Amino acid sequence: MEKPWKISRGPIAATELDVEKANAINTLLIRPVGVLPAKAGDPILPFAVGLFNELRPLLKPDAGVTTLRRATAAYVHCRRYYFASAQPDSMRHGLDGDPIEPLSAEDRLVAQKRFLSLKQNAGKAEAAEEAAPVPPPVLTKSEQIRAALLGKRNAAR
Repeated sequence: MEKPWKISRGPIAATELDVEKANAINTLLIRPVGVLPAKAGDPILPFAVGLFNELRPLLKPDAGVTTLRRATAAYVHCRRYYFASAQPDSMRHGLDGDPIEPLSAEDRLVAQKRFLSLKQNAGKAEAAEEAAPVPPPVLTKSEQIRAALLGKRNAAR
């Protein structure tokens, strides 16, 4: 996997979780920014390089920079953001959501690798959940005594 993808999947739609993460960022700012999805189904737009430095002046006085950094990181380090960034026709967007420049082939390749890694890890987690043995039900003391007595009766016959 040394080459970026050549076939576009089109705009990558935001889910409710993506919108929640975007809202977490917007609540820290004095005004919402257009680069973030407002509702499920809105496209996920890759950020322009240095966009965080444009977000900082919009920070509410009672909000911390570290909180903004963490909220932004939670948004940009998810599978769908990487998937949107890995598309061949992906563009970087400014604060208002206007396209600024195309992502470089190197950035798209990095996003592609991170997307596939996250997808693989999610698949392993799902497989581990399915393969995990189901523990036996917890029996009450009286149920344990009955089971032991029934076992002795059946052994005597």
